[in-house]
Amino acid sequence: MSHEPLRNDRRRVLKIMAAVSAVASLGQPSISRADPLPEVRRIRLLRSHGICIAPQIVAESLLRSEGFEEVTYVDFRGDAQYPSPSWMLADNKVDVTLDAIGTAITSIDAGRPVTMLAGLHLGCYELFANERVASVHDLKGKVIPINAFGGVQHTFLSSILAYVGLDPRHDVRWEVHPSQESMSLLRNAKVDAFLAFPPEPQQLRANGVSRTILNTGRDKPWSWYYCCCLLANKEFASEYPVATKRATRAILKAADLCSRDPGLAAQYVMQSGLNSDYATVLDTLKDINYRQWRSYNPESTIRFHSVRLHEFGIVKSTPQRIIDIGTDWRILNELRRELKS
Repeated sequence: MSHEPLRNDRRRVLKIMAAVSAVASLGQPSISRADPLPEVRRIRLLRSHGICIAPQIVAESLLRSEGFEEVTYVDFRGDAQYPSPSWMLADNKVDVTLDAIGTAITSIDAGRPVTMLAGLHLGCYELFANERVASVHDLKGKVIPINAFGGVQHTFLSSILAYVGLDPRHDVRWEVHPSQESMSLLRNAKVDAFLAFPPEPQQLRANGVSRTILNTGRDKPWSWYYCCCLLANKEFASEYPVATKRATRAILKAADLCSRDPGLAAQYVMQSGLNSDYATVLDTLKDINYRQWRSYNPESTIRFHSVRLHEFGIVKSTPQRIIDIGTDWRILNELRRELKS
């Protein structure tokens, strides 16, 4: 298949959608008919500029094959009102979504009506820093830009800082900037570090910023835990359990496809309009470990992050409390058995 950008014509779109469905079903039993039809035929998901959410985009045709007649994508706000996907999920703007583990935990802790269904992947975050910072320990007293307090960068970086013994409430100076502005500030040494996720790492390197002090896909202990997870609106999951299972299956099969055939998945992501740079999308899908939804323990990830956020009062609940009130692994356990390959 050609790696050139695809023309925006209906036949090519349908061809890719059919290929996505076909490839995602290879080596897997025909199981969709074993479940009842979804109780609701409409489903809403988020789309954002982050390439790591590719399974959510690639899943569109798979969702239709699961019985959803209307698949709607809602643009992620990423502002002070909705700093993370979990907040939009809790406010019933979408039904299921991927989100970073930190903001999923803080949303559950705050009592927002969300349910974590599965860990999805690891390795999408890289922490870039200027020459004044040799390691995470050196961030004490430094300036770090974030998209919003309570957002993905703020919570994940707070866990990173807490892991090395820094107090994220007092030991760094947070500044709120849009991501593109933050990257410009880092290039010009106006801030000291920036937590990036695709396509931001590629953009930084293209502009001469290549120094990273932490890569969550390679560096331990971060490479032992999910960075992103799948959640559902709690009322949606409770009222429509079959639809929730079918939606989860479609997204997990799409994650498998991103791992098995990143070239095809990249073509689909480009056709969707999420990103227009094929090389960037392909490199991202190759780098991110999408297969670990099958084997990593999501509760271990919750315990790892929430104990650190709890230590500094960012999360008030214990790790076990987070697990008890905000997770449901029944669908994940069923699909791990059904989708063996």
